[in-house]
Amino acid sequence: MSKYDEMKKIRDELLVFKASPLFEYRVANKFFPVVGEGGHDATIMFVGEAPGLNEAKTGKPFCGAAGKFLTELVGSIGLTREQVYITNIVKDRPPENRDPTPEEIALYAPFLDRQVKIIQPKVIATLGRHSMGYVMKRYDLDLELEPISKIHGRSFETVYFDDNNQPQPLTIVTLYHPAAALYDGSMRGTLKKDFEVLKKFV
Repeated sequence: MSKYDEMKKIRDELLVFKASPLFEYRVANKFFPVVGEGGHDATIMFVGEAPGLNEAKTGKPFCGAAGKFLTELVGSIGLTREQVYITNIVKDRPPENRDPTPEEIALYAPFLDRQVKIIQPKVIATLGRHSMGYVMKRYDLDLELEPISKIHGRSFETVYFDDNNQPQPLTIVTLYHPAAALYDGSMRGTLKKDFEVLKKFV
């Protein structure tokens, strides 16, 4: 199966993902699951937390104000959104933009794991503490985990196992969520500086 077909399969499964406590809320509001978008051969994969209202209405990740800033940050390292892959752990919007629950993260995480195997990125850049927490634990970096205020802008070397169960090198880069800059303007500079860590992978 092509990468496109494998991603489509994930989308089709998410459309009828009744096991999720967010399913009925999505259907009642005529929202879409947000699978992700960008290059299926991308070197860098960005992983946020969960879709917001604009994302759920359009099915596109990071398409609101935080998304605009993310596009700017991606541009600052010389790439376009089409050249990276952008997704979230949780693929459906939690009500009132609340944080995803541990149960929701556990339910949706296997879809993200499959996306990593499809794209085979060299770097996963986490956006926000929920994404950071899941990704670092998933790829055996539990012992490195600290509050995001301490480890933002850092990179960690690990591996993931491909479909043939072969270890592949993987770098995890921990970043603040772009929305942080919407609430606190001083964070824009911090995020721009942290993004420079990604330049060596471009």
